[in-house]
Amino acid sequence: MAHTKDTITFEDVLKCIKVYITDKDELSNIERAYSLAAKKHERQYRKSGEPYIIHPLNVAKILTEIHADSETLQAGLLHDVLEDCDCTEEEMEKVVGKTVTNLVDGVTKLAKLHFSTENEYLIEYYKKIIIGMSEDVRVIIVKLADRLHNMRTLWALPKEKQIKKANESMEILAPLAHHLGIHKIKSELEDLALRYLKPDVFYDIAEKLNKTKLERDNAVSSMMDEVKNILTEHNISFEMKGRSKSIYSIYNKLDKGKKFSEIYDLLAMRILVNTKQECYLVLGLIHAKYRPMPRRFKDYIAMPKPNMYQSLHTTVFGIDGLLFEIQIRTHEMDAIAENGVASHWSYKENKDGAASLQTATEQKLQFFKSIIDLSNDGMSSEDFVNSVKNEVLNNNIYCFTPKGDVIELPTAATPLDFAYKIHTRVGETTVGALVNNSIQPLDYELQDNDIVKIITNKSSSPSKEWINIVKSTAVRNKIKSYFTRNERDIYVERGRELLEKELRKRKLAINGFFNEENCKKIFKEFKVGSLEEIYLEVGNGKDAPNSVINVIDKPKEEESVPKKVTITKGDASIIVSGINKVKVNIANCCNPVYGDEVIGYITKGNGISIHRTTCHNLSMLDNRTVEVKWNDNSNNTKYLSMILIYSNSQENHIADIVGKASKLGISIDSIYNMYQDEGLEYNVSCYVTSIKQLDKMFLELKKESYITEVERLIR
Repeated sequence: MAHTKDTITFEDVLKCIKVYITDKDELSNIERAYSLAAKKHERQYRKSGEPYIIHPLNVAKILTEIHADSETLQAGLLHDVLEDCDCTEEEMEKVVGKTVTNLVDGVTKLAKLHFSTENEYLIEYYKKIIIGMSEDVRVIIVKLADRLHNMRTLWALPKEKQIKKANESMEILAPLAHHLGIHKIKSELEDLALRYLKPDVFYDIAEKLNKTKLERDNAVSSMMDEVKNILTEHNISFEMKGRSKSIYSIYNKLDKGKKFSEIYDLLAMRILVNTKQECYLVLGLIHAKYRPMPRRFKDYIAMPKPNMYQSLHTTVFGIDGLLFEIQIRTHEMDAIAENGVASHWSYKENKDGAASLQTATEQKLQFFKSIIDLSNDGMSSEDFVNSVKNEVLNNNIYCFTPKGDVIELPTAATPLDFAYKIHTRVGETTVGALVNNSIQPLDYELQDNDIVKIITNKSSSPSKEWINIVKSTAVRNKIKSYFTRNERDIYVERGRELLEKELRKRKLAINGFFNEENCKKIFKEFKVGSLEEIYLEVGNGKDAPNSVINVIDKPKEEESVPKKVTITKGDASIIVSGINKVKVNIANCCNPVYGDEVIGYITKGNGISIHRTTCHNLSMLDNRTVEVKWNDNSNNTKYLSMILIYSNSQENHIADIVGKASKLGISIDSIYNMYQDEGLEYNVSCYVTSIKQLDKMFLELKKESYITEVERLIR
């Protein structure tokens, strides 16, 4: 494939800018930005061999085609300067000001992405993109123009990088261009990406289009002449143009099983008029003359798309019985359809500045609100990516409340998704739903344009089954959060009981112990801000009650410390050199079992406490430890062991876990689960005879694909 080098100059770009920007100050600012870019990129070259400045000039030219504002154009010219040149933000700010520098900085952040695994790369890539968008949408507009020119010159890169860039463009950037309404960039990005990802398919479609081009052009020309006569007869001022179909959109339809001859909008035209009323008038005149094809009419004027796209779409049987797709819209609707969000800034000169900015902000927020809501839900990176990709960037469905408010939902959403979208409290108290005046189950799959009425009951609460019913990740996390909050309350209460029990054991007054001065010391030691957090840490097993109490009431040293103790497994008698009948307790923080490496701790008035040598609480026990060991002449005493099982599944596997333990002769004392982002977490108390028996259980559990990790708990 032959590739020609660009010969673009700043004068060429300036000529395009002056078509819609006439303010002398703005033009002067753009020239200053170019001078800085040219100076900083001097003696730098691209992989294609061209001077580097050719790239930012092309980016700026692409931005002029969507009528981007002066600040976006300046950022386009300077977008690589902070990353690739010897230039600080302070230096740039002196030349072009803070706003443009912030835009360039935003684009620079998006460019610093180099990750080894595809999954991690996508996760971080999405996150950086969202950060850039939420600060100023123009960062993304510059990024899209930058990527479009890079895709045009992708031939200069090795094949591996071509595939990577093409995938990114198809998966991430083209959908963003679509949701920002920038059709020009979206369409070309898709075509270029397809050219590198599936070259055979791309060139096959291109060849078929070329073969039928003359025939199609003649048919469209004849149809346009007929429609022109109709509109002229009715004194309607209009502009009309034929519309070419992108190769990628044809590929999409072929990929869904359609034949080339069945793609109706290969014969397509667009009619532009001055007012919304004229759009409907033109539609009526066309339908009066040509029979419309059933179910092919779409009114995006009355019901705009989320990116504010507005147009009337119809397919009619035109001349010679051929099918023609016709779009009817106003000139302003056309500018927004082609240029998207970027077009708002170009109207600043003709509208009140504050009103225009407000319009632009509302336009931007309509799309970004979904993403901002997601980022505030505290979901895991992977959930966040899936939400953005599947629920924001994909085609969604639109349902209505009985009052006519539109609710945007992911495809296949249920009434529960709808309820939570209205308000979390509505979702939590949902007991039923009417869809188009008919009662439907909560797992009913909603369709476009359904009217949904949610039935609530104030005393009702969510069911754990809902987690598997809803389709929106954000809603799923809200339901999980509800149950996590309830489980938190259980942990807090358990922690309170354990601490109070230990305080009574030590004969310490509960109210007196948790006075203001003591609480300050405890909070500082454990790096928390409230007593509830201390209870939570103890209740969920992260800290032992003793470790909290020892901050205030540390055990005193005793004079005599025996050096060796032998634990007789299954026998209450303890043999200590020179001492008879020593009281021995198995520590409940680390729960040692027969076969563990253990150590003894001399307690104050409560004998010897036996700990595993890996117990983190030993660090607080000073030098009051003694050497101990198990006595092998023993019977089958059972020891309590606490284990945590982590899974990657939201399905409840308690029965399976209990069954495995039972087969090994292990008794389960208690088992409960908690919902986490990645899957369920099981907290198990069981009785085992030895470390060998416990190890066997670990091996059996780890054979299951849903179990990611098993560990013993030390409180």
